[in-house]
Amino acid sequence: MSLAVVHSRALAGLDAPPVTVEVHLANGLPAFNIVGLPDTEVKESRDRVRAALLNSRFDFPARRITVNLAPAELPKESGRFDLPIALGILAAAGQIPSDRLSEYEFAGELSLSGELRPVRGALAMTWRAASKGRTFVLPSESASEAVRVGSADILGAASLLAVCAHLAGQTLLERPVASEVSVAEVYPDLLDVKGQAHAKRALEIAAAGRHSLLMSGPPGTGKSMLAARLPGLLPEMSDAEAIESAALASIAAGGFHLSRWKRRPFRTPHHSASAVAVVGGGSDPRPGEISLAHHGVLFLDELPEFERRVLEALREPLETGRVSISRAARKAEFPARFQLVAAMNPCPCGWLGHSSGRCRCTPDRIARYRGKLSGPLLDRIDLHVEVPALADDELMRASIGESSAQVRERVVRAHALSQTRQGKTNAELEAGEVDRLCATSNEAGTLLRQAIARLGLSARAYHRVLRIARTIADLAGADAIDTSHVAEAIQYRRNALMN
Repeated sequence: MSLAVVHSRALAGLDAPPVTVEVHLANGLPAFNIVGLPDTEVKESRDRVRAALLNSRFDFPARRITVNLAPAELPKESGRFDLPIALGILAAAGQIPSDRLSEYEFAGELSLSGELRPVRGALAMTWRAASKGRTFVLPSESASEAVRVGSADILGAASLLAVCAHLAGQTLLERPVASEVSVAEVYPDLLDVKGQAHAKRALEIAAAGRHSLLMSGPPGTGKSMLAARLPGLLPEMSDAEAIESAALASIAAGGFHLSRWKRRPFRTPHHSASAVAVVGGGSDPRPGEISLAHHGVLFLDELPEFERRVLEALREPLETGRVSISRAARKAEFPARFQLVAAMNPCPCGWLGHSSGRCRCTPDRIARYRGKLSGPLLDRIDLHVEVPALADDELMRASIGESSAQVRERVVRAHALSQTRQGKTNAELEAGEVDRLCATSNEAGTLLRQAIARLGLSARAYHRVLRIARTIADLAGADAIDTSHVAEAIQYRRNALMN
């Protein structure tokens, strides 16, 4: 047989479209050509495959070899096609049986000795391939990662020889077993933050409804400490959330680590990060920080110091939970349902309003500093809270407050209420759902309408106040939203108008 067909997968964002690897051996001068829009890494597989076959004691055909990666219009990258190309050559040359190739999908990079090396995006490929009914053969290290997709049929192999022995029915490959991973993690405790009861309350509301939060205050008041304690307040990830988060991590540069299984991401990019690093992109689009924070927390410290174009790029993902990256050659879409937590100083020097009176910023400098944050961006942040500096005697008198475990109990109960009621968090409610699920009492409705008129709130802010009030009511275990819930929610929008 001079023609063999092997199934594999490419990566296009978080999607893993199927790729058919067609190998044809023809008479003529020896040659080895790969077609089907391969990039440099794929073209280099010619040398890796040749050496791997020879070192695995197979004969390399001295014929005209043509490898077609279909569909031709889909760009192909990375060394994951080494294994299917090698198997296609062996099957076309009659050195291994080809009758069972249609039952499998293959991905793996070959070393020159024929050993299999792990590939990027194994979990993402397995996640997309699970419903196709084929067994996915991966390098052993990648298979231990991909086995987290419980519905997939996966085999792990250490070398090209092991795969060929399996196809020949000699030594069968083993199915990897998901190792037990402890999801318990010791998070920083809220007890470490003295005072700041108002900010702690805002953090609890943000955790219960997955609302975005902006904290403003002088240096050293605990903004970063509070943000670092938010993951410890959030409910445990569901299996679906964990798989999606891990799939995104698997296609990023650092890859996915089993130690992070079911642990909510906490991403903290530096303010010098570029728009591509934060939002995602590149010639081969990769997920940025907002996608790597999917189902977790994105903490932006020193918010006004980020580039304006970086901050404005957050506006659409904050609303839709997705980011679409378009390039001349390709387009990719990544999920980005992250919880934004940001911190900023009240002025360039940071000491505006401090009792020491050390601030020397002019009104013009303060206006320029705050002007770096656009109104539309601030309007999309649900909670705005001041984190004031405390004098030494205030710190001494400040109560320790509740631990993270105590607050988390209320957060988990409130989260369960929202899931039972609408199947999503309160922050994800659409406008129509807000009107239906966030009905207020007559007194609360009157208070909200008065606040809109006096504070000049936008229609978006109106819905955000109702979402926050719904979360506050859930924390209190109340079915209806009353005046106290609305009044507290309005306080967090008044702070927005002051920034």
